[in-house]
Amino acid sequence: MLNVLLCRAFCLQLERWSCILRSSEDNLKNLQPLLGGAYSKNQLSWTLQIKPSVFSEYRIMCFKSYSMTFACLNRMKSYRLPWTRLYSTSRTTVDSSEVKTFLALAHRWWDEQGVYAPLHSMNDLRVPFIRDNLLKTAADHQPGKPLSGMKILDVGCGGGLLTEPLGRLGASVIGIDPVDENIKTAQHHKSFDPVLDKRIEYRACSLEKIVEETAETFDAVVASEVVEHVIDLEVFIQCCCQVLKPGGSLFITTINKTQLSYALGIVFSEQIAGIVPKGTHTWEKFVSPEKLESILESNGLSVQTVAGMLYNPFSGYWHWSENTSLNYAAHAVKSSMQEHPAPADLL
Repeated sequence: MLNVLLCRAFCLQLERWSCILRSSEDNLKNLQPLLGGAYSKNQLSWTLQIKPSVFSEYRIMCFKSYSMTFACLNRMKSYRLPWTRLYSTSRTTVDSSEVKTFLALAHRWWDEQGVYAPLHSMNDLRVPFIRDNLLKTAADHQPGKPLSGMKILDVGCGGGLLTEPLGRLGASVIGIDPVDENIKTAQHHKSFDPVLDKRIEYRACSLEKIVEETAETFDAVVASEVVEHVIDLEVFIQCCCQVLKPGGSLFITTINKTQLSYALGIVFSEQIAGIVPKGTHTWEKFVSPEKLESILESNGLSVQTVAGMLYNPFSGYWHWSENTSLNYAAHAVKSSMQEHPAPADLL
């Protein structure tokens, strides 16, 4: 129905133009000498007058053209290339209040018995989780340096607790964090190891700031204990997808949004036991595996694994669990562009 209405409106407009042109025929004939004799009287007359038979033919042609155009547009609308959507630089993922919280703790990242002790211990799970899933797609790897040749982006790297182990596995790693003091701490710590000094680069910036210059650059993006601190999760995931190569992996560890996570993750951990400083987490920012998977899938990422993680505050160790009601880890892979038809093919 929309196509028909548009065609009728277009045809009515053509009739109006025809009347205007016919009424102006005499004036335009006077312009013929100025045209350098480019048009004969018959040619000019044919140009100015739209004969009924010709107009009828044009009306049919216009109708067909509109039908084909809208059919094509409808197909293109249903076709999504999420990794090619442009990011709006007016939006940000960084929460200024979160920056202040981590700024006050920037000097405590490498205190293995301090407030970041759970993150030091989490490396026992998340480093093998990242390594083993990346090796599934690697043709071959060097002994002792299984991730050699891979480029990894560690988003929200903090003091480099996860960045350094990935660098020791042979990967070239870029760690980014919006807190400048965190980056200073990370750079100072890696300077003690000449090997890491060559493999790791740190930048004090947000993810959205490097999207353009690093588009489809990385074999893997890691966002460990980060998504529960951003203010726009969808933009954050979109940016992660944009900097990934086709077929690249995104690794996320975060906290589920459940009543149990509020009771244990905030009330017990922050207010009673003091495992983490008060105000570190906001329950409203927690995200369920189902919601996270939905956002990932809508941005061209296929979720491969979701596994629960449990922390024992008495032993200080983490272990895997089938229960995802508290912490969990997710691995998703970006779809290869070759798997989808190109817009030119649709046209």
